[in-house]
Amino acid sequence: MTWENGADVAGAVLLVLGSALTLVAAYAVYFLKDLLSRMHAATKPQVLGLVLMLGGVALSVREPVLVWTLVLVVAFQLITAPISAHMVGRAGYRTGKVDGAGLVVDELTEDLRASRRRTEDAREAEADERVVDR
Repeated sequence: MTWENGADVAGAVLLVLGSALTLVAAYAVYFLKDLLSRMHAATKPQVLGLVLMLGGVALSVREPVLVWTLVLVVAFQLITAPISAHMVGRAGYRTGKVDGAGLVVDELTEDLRASRRRTEDAREAEADERVVDR
């Protein structure tokens, strides 16, 4: 068995594993009821599945330009997936889609209260300035 044959077999195995993980992530997003569970299913296995699939493509094709392009795709996916999951979680929390009783730690409630207080104080100060200016 030559190196090329071994790389082709490893690439095929990685493609199948990555496809399976992506399929599991899709089923989990469909069947899970809670927003946070769906968010977890949409980011963790999907990103690993994509990394495995792109690794399989890199092993199968073996062209340096394509391999570096795939490395960039993986890097951008690893950078953007946590950020998008964070924003989805915050938006879900703010719109009431997250059940607060199921959370172990809830740091966002106090931040939202403080933000509302600051906004209300700023509005009151602005209203006072308008009254004084008249």
